[in-house]
Amino acid sequence: MEKAIKKYWPVFLLPTMAAFTIGFIVPFIEGIYLSFCKFTTIKDASFVGFSNYVEAFKDSTFPHAFGFTAIFAVVTLVLVNLLAFALALALTQKIKGTNIFRTIFFMPNLIGGIVLGYIWQLIFDGIFSKFDMALKLNAKLGFWGLVILICWQQIGYMMIVYIAGLQAIPDSLKEAAMIDGANAWKRLFHVTIPNMMPSITICTFLTITNSFKLFDQNLSLTGGEPLHKTEMLALNIYDTFYGRVGYEGVGQAKAVIFFLAVIVISMLQLRLTRSKEVQQ
Repeated sequence: MEKAIKKYWPVFLLPTMAAFTIGFIVPFIEGIYLSFCKFTTIKDASFVGFSNYVEAFKDSTFPHAFGFTAIFAVVTLVLVNLLAFALALALTQKIKGTNIFRTIFFMPNLIGGIVLGYIWQLIFDGIFSKFDMALKLNAKLGFWGLVILICWQQIGYMMIVYIAGLQAIPDSLKEAAMIDGANAWKRLFHVTIPNMMPSITICTFLTITNSFKLFDQNLSLTGGEPLHKTEMLALNIYDTFYGRVGYEGVGQAKAVIFFLAVIVISMLQLRLTRSKEVQQ
């Protein structure tokens, strides 16, 4: 079988590479080109240079969406990972019902973002209506509503990753620390967390990228209201491209800037967390 695989591997690789090229590489390259064009459809694109990028930064909603998204990413990064790690620690103890609790906490991740947004919108509006407030009329309420929604959705998934990391730590390290007289806190900070850095790298990467790419929940929960104050980057790009006639090129330019920003931030995060990983 190994000889057959070595001989015929191009046959198996070709369909996947063809699909990847058609579905990702070609649209990606064409999208970069269109960011330098004025167009309404692909066939009538005319090259205009960097004017789309200039217009993108002139649009006051774009820098605000970037700042709003950055703050949101930082807050959710801290909350999601702290709470997920705490749950993972609790659910790796020898207590009854841990498998049931793991399933319950993971289930929100299986629900679609649009559905989650509308469900939480009903919950928040039902609560805030008693205080003569509304989620879409208050930017602070909208921000924290998005934070609560994302925490509720993503904590269970990150918890599973942390549980896998905790279970991979050799018992001999914990036993050696206990023999040396290390208490629970010292074992946590000097044994558990350093050996959990690969899992922390994965979870922080996923949390940051998911926060920056957030679209479904933002669209259904707040829709960017009031007056685009809770509009995140993905929704801002969508509104520019599909909501403004003649601004398709500007929307495409925003998408390229968004892509570059996410790449840079993700690379910095990966480099920072990977430098803290210890060798087993």
